[in-house]
Amino acid sequence: MESYSALAASYDELTQDVGYEKRAAFVEKLFLRSHIPVHTVLDLACGTGTMTALLTERGYELIGVDGSEDMLLEAREKAQTLTGVPPLFLHQSMPELDLYGTVEAAICCLDSLNYLTEAREVRETFRRLHLFIAPGGSLVFDVHALGKLEAMDGQVWLDEREDVYCVWRTEYSRRSRLLDYYVDIFSARADGAWERSFEEHRQRWYSVSELSEWLTAAGFGEIRVYGDCRLRAPNETDGRIYISCIRKE
Repeated sequence: MESYSALAASYDELTQDVGYEKRAAFVEKLFLRSHIPVHTVLDLACGTGTMTALLTERGYELIGVDGSEDMLLEAREKAQTLTGVPPLFLHQSMPELDLYGTVEAAICCLDSLNYLTEAREVRETFRRLHLFIAPGGSLVFDVHALGKLEAMDGQVWLDEREDVYCVWRTEYSRRSRLLDYYVDIFSARADGAWERSFEEHRQRWYSVSELSEWLTAAGFGEIRVYGDCRLRAPNETDGRIYISCIRKE
């Protein structure tokens, strides 16, 4: 089963603790580093479009791109109630990004880049982003911190809501740097019975030095690294690391 096929309908309900408002405010602060005014924003791997919606409500024009049709279906539904310019949603993988024009800023949130498990995919994604971010524009993304992934090895999490029950099991390999999620989803049906679905997700850890090298090779500069929604260098308490950079002019 494709990742997020079964999870899409319950994703928002299961991620209420993500702190989207805080993250939207943080990336907007990082937009101030842009050399050009930011009006149009690409939300790469937008998922169900929560960040897309929040930035739309803040007055930006959004393009949401995701590789899952099921997640985009939820995003399009959410966008129907927004004020401002309606977002444009495109079904594309990250390394195959292809826009009709340029944007002044791009974001890739919630460790989405870690879903690219081959270094060549990350490098190609950066190359594609360089094509579609205007000169002087901003790129902001976050990735897993290594300590977070190492702590996840062999863990089990339960998410329970009124109509969905989700079991997450994780394994992390230090040798391959791969994190595997095994996800059992139990969803309540209208007849009172429960339906079980299963998904497997895989992510890979990348170091800041690797990402910085690939960003530089793709044509980005002024690379800065931050803690999790903090305007400071990351430390051991940060589960996510934010990176911002500027598309060279």
